[in-house]
Amino acid sequence: MPSDNVKSYLHLHLIVFIWGFTAVLGALISLDALPLVWYRMVLAVFFILCYVWYHKVPLQISKKILLQLLFAGVVIALHWFTFFRAIKVSNVSVTLACLSTGAFFTSFLEPILYGRKIIWYEVFFGVIVIVGLSIIFRVESQYIEGILLGLSSAFLSALFSVYNSKFAKVYNPTLISFYELTGGIIFFSLLLLGTNSFSASFFSVSASDWMYLAILSTLCTAYAFIASVKVMRFLSPYTVMLTINLEPIYGIILAVLVFHEKEK
Repeated sequence: MPSDNVKSYLHLHLIVFIWGFTAVLGALISLDALPLVWYRMVLAVFFILCYVWYHKVPLQISKKILLQLLFAGVVIALHWFTFFRAIKVSNVSVTLACLSTGAFFTSFLEPILYGRKIIWYEVFFGVIVIVGLSIIFRVESQYIEGILLGLSSAFLSALFSVYNSKFAKVYNPTLISFYELTGGIIFFSLLLLGTNSFSASFFSVSASDWMYLAILSTLCTAYAFIASVKVMRFLSPYTVMLTINLEPIYGIILAVLVFHEKEK
């Protein structure tokens, strides 16, 4: 029988493949990045609540941990916003390539947040990714805004993975996912209210967008989010981020198949 680590690693690869498809969905959905992420989180929380009700998952938690999970939710919400915004202003391939810097950021964030020593080979592998990314900077200079947003998204993803790893080992993944996504919803809802963005046009969503949002919120968010938190119990944040480096590979292949010349 495979160990928990091996099963978690294989499960993580499936999750990363699903996340690669997320970028394609983001390009197919006509909504701007902010409403796209808001709808994604609202629908995902709805489906998670259905799961909680059906399986009677307890949601009791201390106020201190609640606030920490809500903060993590803001981080992941900003990661998704910068991710989808990068896709809108550049393309799927450039955005996903930038996400591969996540392991480099993690190699520094984990020692800073948890006080462990910097591991040289983690930094070395991260530098290799940076060298590869520098090639994209030279070739795809017309996508500079998308590249900067993609790098910001990678940093936020690394910060979330490192920060969230301490909760994953203690609390139920469904509980964590529910409160974190709720934190993201609260943050963006306040932002949308403050900018008077909740208008009739905001709630005017096409049938095709609803279909893609349903896939995005169920398979790519509710399932993948809970599953990713679960595998963090057995894998280090760096291992998780290094595996997520395969997301650009899966996503770019899918994007080329769907969008053809736009991605080449």
